[in-house]
Amino acid sequence: MQHKRDMLSYPDAIRRGWLPVSLLSITMLAASPPAPAHAQAIPPAQQAATPPDIIKQREQELEAAREQQRKAAELQEKLKADITAIGQDRSKLNQQLIDIAAQVRSVETRIVETEARLQPLDGREREIRSSLDSRRAEIIEVLAALQRAGRRSPPALLVRPEDALQSLRTAMLLGAVVPELRGRAEKLATDLGELVALRKTISTERDALSRDRDKLKDDQTRLAALVDERQRQQSTAEKDMETEGARAIALSKQVDSLQGLIAKMEQDLKSAAKAAATANLQGAPATVNGKPNLGAFKDQGRLTPAVAFASAKGLFAYPVNGAKIRDFGGSDGASGVQKGISLAAKAGAQVTTPCDGWVVYAGPFRSYGQLLILNAGGGYHVLIAGMERISVNIGQFVLTGEPVATMGSTSQVASILATNASQPVLYVEFRKDGTPIDPGPWWAANEGEKVRG
Repeated sequence: MQHKRDMLSYPDAIRRGWLPVSLLSITMLAASPPAPAHAQAIPPAQQAATPPDIIKQREQELEAAREQQRKAAELQEKLKADITAIGQDRSKLNQQLIDIAAQVRSVETRIVETEARLQPLDGREREIRSSLDSRRAEIIEVLAALQRAGRRSPPALLVRPEDALQSLRTAMLLGAVVPELRGRAEKLATDLGELVALRKTISTERDALSRDRDKLKDDQTRLAALVDERQRQQSTAEKDMETEGARAIALSKQVDSLQGLIAKMEQDLKSAAKAAATANLQGAPATVNGKPNLGAFKDQGRLTPAVAFASAKGLFAYPVNGAKIRDFGGSDGASGVQKGISLAAKAGAQVTTPCDGWVVYAGPFRSYGQLLILNAGGGYHVLIAGMERISVNIGQFVLTGEPVATMGSTSQVASILATNASQPVLYVEFRKDGTPIDPGPWWAANEGEKVRG
């Protein structure tokens, strides 16, 4: 009777409860790992693709390329129409710039958060896969034995006794191994269930990441067009902008310090001197019950700061999305003291102004890479360094949250300001009457308190 039970076919064994139904699916899944969330095409060298298949694939790729071109053309036409509609209305242009810059930074934040969520999920998936791989040989061996028992009828004992002996040994093996494997099968089922759930979550997260990256690309294209229009209008108003820029860089080579640079610009350069004079003449903006009038930020056509710099404590957002890696007063990595803060940013990240102000310098300066200096009025200056490209000109008045630069793919500042040469780092410094001050009190404690214009 026992021998008859051992020699049952595999389907009969399942029906009679002798073997867990999940074992076959578990063994098959363990023998071949689950397909990745985004299936990748098998290279031609690994598949016997016929010419029609290759032609079809090329046609699909061509159609996808055409669709991308069509969308890009539509976007460009829409941008042209939007810019034409804005015309010379500075207020509308500024509003568009600030809104799109805020969207870009919001999408950048979501991308970073999604990538952070994916890291532990990917790690757990690797752990489960490794665990399943370590048990694959045993599972495959048992599956092979089950297949031999289920697919072959008992051989004639007198014709080929060695076959009968093999079948008998197989049955004996199954009788001993399967009960012991039942607990392992349940553990495998749990692991595989978690793996399936993980892959679903990872797939959802990666889809969201892909959508955000597509949106970021579109928003960056729109922002670039608006920035170009802003600078075109600025250049029309200031015919000698290029000459001023070249002279600023020449003057910057005559000084060794940031304070010397600020003084040189605001004394010897016409546009910077005009900006500084305007800042000094404006005085402090009016307050409401002794507090800053935040409603003034709604005027996107303003040409003076909405809020006095000294009164704006707790309102500013970091100029770039990133983590603070060095703080004011700490070590600068070269036996010196940090005079500002350093923010680790993502490659190509958008840089916006933390406050209203007049541009008194925009260009390269010694170990700071590309440097932007704003005169915020009241004796305050804001210095931002480490960008790859600056998109504003000297003499220009910029608003809080307005896009002014983009980060590169590597550090643009000296090694004393960056912890990792391959990591883009933005350096931010506040000065009052030429002396570096702690910018900490000016940063907003949370997202709801930040003013972006």
